[in-house]
Amino acid sequence: MQTFHPDRRRLLQLLASGPLLPLSVGAGSSALLAGCLGGGGSSSSSSNTLPPATPAPTLSRVRFTSMAAPTLAEPARMASTDVASAMTVQFSDGSQLVNKLAYQPFFVTGDQVPDGKGGKVLAGGYYDINNQPILDTSVLGQTRLFFSDSPDGTSLLAVAGAKVPGVNGNPVFAVVQFEYTTWAQDGKTDMYGKLPSPIAVLTLDQDPKTGKLTLVKYHNVDTSPAQGLWITCGASLSPWGTHLSSEEYEPDAFGAASSSQFKAFSKNLFGDETRAKPYHYGHLPEVTVNPDGTGSIKKHYCMGRISHELVQVMPDQRTALMGDDATNGGLFCFVADKEKDLSAGTLYVAKIEGTGLSALDPQAPAFKLAWIRLGRANSAEIKALADTVQATDIFERVTTDPNDATFRKVFVGGKAEWLKLKPGMEKAAAFLETHRYAAYVGGSLGFTKMEGTTVNAKDKLAYSALQNCQDSMVVGSSKGYQAGIGINLPAQLKAGAILQHQLAGGLKDSDGVAINSEWMPANSKVLLSGEDLAAPDALGNTANPDKIANPDNLKFSEKMRTLFIGEDSGQHVNNFLWAYNIDSKELSRLMSIPAGGESTGLHAVDELNGWTYIMSNFQHAGDWGSIHNTVKGTLDPLINANYKNKFGAAVGYLTGEVTQIKLAK
Repeated sequence: MQTFHPDRRRLLQLLASGPLLPLSVGAGSSALLAGCLGGGGSSSSSSNTLPPATPAPTLSRVRFTSMAAPTLAEPARMASTDVASAMTVQFSDGSQLVNKLAYQPFFVTGDQVPDGKGGKVLAGGYYDINNQPILDTSVLGQTRLFFSDSPDGTSLLAVAGAKVPGVNGNPVFAVVQFEYTTWAQDGKTDMYGKLPSPIAVLTLDQDPKTGKLTLVKYHNVDTSPAQGLWITCGASLSPWGTHLSSEEYEPDAFGAASSSQFKAFSKNLFGDETRAKPYHYGHLPEVTVNPDGTGSIKKHYCMGRISHELVQVMPDQRTALMGDDATNGGLFCFVADKEKDLSAGTLYVAKIEGTGLSALDPQAPAFKLAWIRLGRANSAEIKALADTVQATDIFERVTTDPNDATFRKVFVGGKAEWLKLKPGMEKAAAFLETHRYAAYVGGSLGFTKMEGTTVNAKDKLAYSALQNCQDSMVVGSSKGYQAGIGINLPAQLKAGAILQHQLAGGLKDSDGVAINSEWMPANSKVLLSGEDLAAPDALGNTANPDKIANPDNLKFSEKMRTLFIGEDSGQHVNNFLWAYNIDSKELSRLMSIPAGGESTGLHAVDELNGWTYIMSNFQHAGDWGSIHNTVKGTLDPLINANYKNKFGAAVGYLTGEVTQIKLAK
């Protein structure tokens, strides 16, 4: 968040610093803040000895006031990024500041933005392995550079010694990745997963007096050292200040050679539809920002090849909890050998013990987790395997029951397979066929779309979003349900839920060996769930609009004690960004995304040079589904006008303005 009012500067610095006495204030605000902070007044003593200083008040609570969901009576609100919420910061002396929130974009994709060299570059543009533009020729005579309508994971960070021309205040940086583009400009050619995902470093000029962020440079990161990127989705900031990306829905190596999607990806990336190797994708890329506003990338091949949605590294700087956005997905953890280095370590998958997850009620008891050790590896050795190994080198696989006891039945993506591991291929299976191998050795591969993950370090809790609770999670489902793995819901909940994991040390793996981490999930329970409606409401919502639906992005703020939740919902006509206070249990709607769009790019930053920010993007506005039948006719022309005929999407952050100050009595 950012403000243009000096009192709010003091307020937001509070979130990072606690006691306020060392902090400076803007001109003209001293007396007001002195009253607010309880530090004013004069002494009645005639002595030359100064009276004891009044202790500075500390942060007591941050509370968000919920906004109403927009209605069709206000179509302009439904067709844009709408914010009508507020944040109240309360202090230990009873004083408070109330701040009206708003949204500030850096750009809409497809805009021409500064390249830092005196020229312009297309925001969200696509480039091949040689960093040459990839052109959209789908409309005769209107050739243009492809650009994304789906910005996603974003990290806001500072770099020691940063110096970038054009920055007059503090140089700070945002790393933004672009997951995909939905359509070619003809509106008919599906482009999902057919273009290599770009990542950009934004150099931002942070005003030291107001916290305002201004874009001064857009730098496309050269992704060729990582063989290009595949469907980059959620992201996180590592404890050591790098951007941890993701490659979602890893290409199936058994079918990639005949996949029109993967062949198109290879053609657009390499100019050859057979050159891309499926085992090079589905991993964790890490971006390092340089002091000049450029960036470099490397890919970690040793963290499991799964549907990486988001990786959350724990405060030990070694343990990584990973989202797995798949049907028949699992809960995976990676424990690095060394701090601040994800290039080598041990991979684990959870096995649910006992009755497991059988209800989506937050009052239901927690279920215990055990951990199966899948293997230990370093990135270089798995990269070498990825260069040469074929899927048929790892497993013998059939899709109908062979009636052969040497095969094991597993479910992958909601479908049954029978597998036989080939001799000596355990490591290749663990790190290149992670979904299949984890199921093969008994992991609880039954979750559906486990997306964002985040950590509450003070309480030693982690949170995982389940976008949907259906298919492989529901007893008797023909789409991947497997008895005996501890996921046994009696009925689906399409609106999804959020799991809470208790983190602990002293755990042992499936071989009885101690796990070298104090931050492993030991048990899990439901924290929050959505609510499916029996019938659509008047607007078209099929899930209760006053509760979360299909949670995706998750980020936790330690200072605000708040879990931020972004939706990827086909059940809410407008998707929302929520704030959930884990102490008061208050759920507040902060922002409404343009109808048909998805809330992405969430990043809660407690402190950056004394300022607090909430980053937020959106994707694919006007991506109409059946729930939009009531609103589509009214909103479609508005969204077309706002967002480049639906080809544009915003990258930005929430801002604030002080609207009320209550002084302590």
